Amino acid sequence: MTQADLAFYTADTPNGQKVSIFLKEAGLTYEQFDLDLEKGDQHQPEFLKINPNGKIPAIVDRKAGLAVFESGAILSYLSSQTECLQPETQAESVAVQQWLHFQIGGIGPMLGQLWWFLHASTTGNAEAIQRYRKQSLRLYQVVDTRLSESAFIASENYSIADIAAFTWLRTWDELDLDIKPYARVQRWLDVIAARPAVQAGLLANKPASRAAPNRSTSTKG
Repeated sequence: MTQADLAFYTADTPNGQKVSIFLKEAGLTYEQFDLDLEKGDQHQPEFLKINPNGKIPAIVDRKAGLAVFESGAILSYLSSQTECLQPETQAESVAVQQWLHFQIGGIGPMLGQLWWFLHASTTGNAEAIQRYRKQSLRLYQVVDTRLSESAFIASENYSIADIAAFTWLRTWDELDLDIKPYARVQRWLDVIAARPAVQAGLLANKPASRAAPNRSTSTKG
C-alpha cells in the first residue's frame, strides 16, 4: 500500500474534530494516528518532534516535508493547499481569519476552561465555573448576533471559521449551558451538523480502539 502524503495526528476533542471535518470536506486521503491523551501519547518524543507543545491536532505533509500544528494553522494551510472552502474575495478572506481567530482566542479557551472545572477539576471551584459559564454565554451571544447578519459566521459562505466554531459550540449540553436564547446559533448548528462531511469527520475522529496508541488508518473522504 502506498503511504498517504498526509499524516494526521488527533484525538476526539473539538480541536481534533476540526481538522477531521475539513479532511472530509476536501475529500483528502490521509493516514490517521489516534493519540491517547490520558496515556500521554502527545508527550512522547516522536510526537514532540512534530509539535513541540505536545498538543493535538497536528499534520505532516510528507510530500512537502512540512509539519503543521495548531488547529487554526492547519485549517488555513489545508484550505490554501486544496482551495477547498477558499474565500472568494479579500474582504471575505479577512473575515474568515478574524472569526477563526475569534474561536481560537475566545471560544476555545473559555469553553475549554468551563469543561475543565465542570468535569476534570477536583476542587469544585464554583467561582471559576460561574466566570467561565458567563463568558461562554457571552460568546454564544456574539455569534448569535453575527448570525443575524449573515448565513454563516464569516460571510454568506460556509468556511473554516464555521468548522472551527462548530466543534466547540456544539458542546453546549456537555457544558450545561442554556442556549435557548440563541436561536440563530441553534439553527446554524443544525445546518452544519447535517452536512455529510461533518458527520463523517466526527465519526472518523472517534478511535475504533484504544488498544494500540498511534493506530494508523488510511482514510478517504
